[in-house]
Amino acid sequence: MAPLSTVFLFLRVDRSSTMVRAHISVTTIRKLIEMKIPSISVHRNLACLHRTVGGVRWKSSFRQAPLLTAAPVRALVDEQISIKGRFLPPHCPVTVCAQMHSEDGDLWEAFAHYKTNADGTLNLTRDHSVGGSYSGCEPMGLFWGLQPAPGAREGLRLRKKNVETPFVMHVSLLEGHVSPSERQSTELAAVTTERWYMAPGVQRIDIRQDGVVGTLFLPPGPGPFPAMLDLWGMGGGLVEYRSALFASRGYASLSLAYIGHRDLPGPQNRINVGDSYFKSAFHLLKDHHQVCADRIGIIGLSFGVYLTLRIATQTGVKPSCLICINGPIGSTTKLSDADGKTEDFESEQKYWTFDDQGHVSFRDVSLPANLSSESKVKIERLACPVTYIVGEDDLSCSSIENANLIEETLRAAGKSQLFTRLSYPGAGHLIEPPYTPNSRTSLWSVKPKKRTTLWGGHLTPHAAAQEDAWKKILGFMESNLRGGIYGE
Repeated sequence: MAPLSTVFLFLRVDRSSTMVRAHISVTTIRKLIEMKIPSISVHRNLACLHRTVGGVRWKSSFRQAPLLTAAPVRALVDEQISIKGRFLPPHCPVTVCAQMHSEDGDLWEAFAHYKTNADGTLNLTRDHSVGGSYSGCEPMGLFWGLQPAPGAREGLRLRKKNVETPFVMHVSLLEGHVSPSERQSTELAAVTTERWYMAPGVQRIDIRQDGVVGTLFLPPGPGPFPAMLDLWGMGGGLVEYRSALFASRGYASLSLAYIGHRDLPGPQNRINVGDSYFKSAFHLLKDHHQVCADRIGIIGLSFGVYLTLRIATQTGVKPSCLICINGPIGSTTKLSDADGKTEDFESEQKYWTFDDQGHVSFRDVSLPANLSSESKVKIERLACPVTYIVGEDDLSCSSIENANLIEETLRAAGKSQLFTRLSYPGAGHLIEPPYTPNSRTSLWSVKPKKRTTLWGGHLTPHAAAQEDAWKKILGFMESNLRGGIYGE
């Protein structure tokens, strides 16, 4: 028990959560006790004081206000953050809510229901969610569980456009088991976190050289660095966030545009570059003074897998390793080096399928039986290790069938040791860096017609696939690009 001379009270103003400290002397307390006003006790005198300050709530100074922490508050997107709550009532229902705005201004959110422990604490790395966006012990569930808030535009997909700024997330602790839309719930505590793709010291360099359009990311320091050529799918444009993250992990990385970019030959709905373009991009990276010329890998997602395999089998290109994520070994359209022209992507419509909501699946486009025989990569020519990542719920590509064909072809060529398959039940097409949310469907195009495409993937298994695949991707790169570079 504290000495009487140190007694003081806190007044907490509910409207603004501002703490007001009222020091009441021992003499004042004694006078209140000795007052001879009939039927008025010390308690009621204090109640009068309570009313005069506009309806405040008394709170003992010996009980700290709830506290929510995130460590670290600034981190790369592939790093875990530890979220903890303290100074809470024991065995109390609470909701942890995460909200952030995309660069387009759309609100994304996730929430989970917990029960505090006997000591009044909450720890997301230890405790189990009993409801909300996910259940069970999921330390990063608030991050990969993000979905568009109710009432949001249809077909959203969360992707970072400007890698030189972070995603900023507001994490709050709410009373009771509620959803974020239930604004009547009291916010007990909050913390803000930053999620970065680009670590301090990483250089971002625009590339417009020899017709090549891309962005080069270099790690801090003089190098030379092992490197990656980074290829995305037919969504087009210049996607930088994976390359920025590779550079944050010590690899030079070139994100390459090849369709749908204003600095490439038009029209933007066609691939108007050929084999020589991709070969030039590889050599641009190879010849850079901060790159280890004999330690370059290639990574591709979706149609980027086809390009990855095609580049690797060209004369004069010798990558050290390949990473293929849910993509085909050929194309239904012609990729010509002579005139650089291809058919419009819309010409593949005979292979498109639609669900009952009118969402399109491109899965049959990539079935080996539907691929142009002249477009198929001669897999038997591959001379470097290949990791092929399969999302077994992929609704946009026949990934299992293509992985099978690559494995069978390499086995027949006596090169089975080059092939590694990572297969994930419940994962969809868009296997990306970890702790980022999956979109099972998203808007594919607006013109000439608004189309929503099916990607597949169920929330929890897809998140687990992204986390495991990323660790194995980095391990594969370490073995094939960095092993021996420093004399190990």
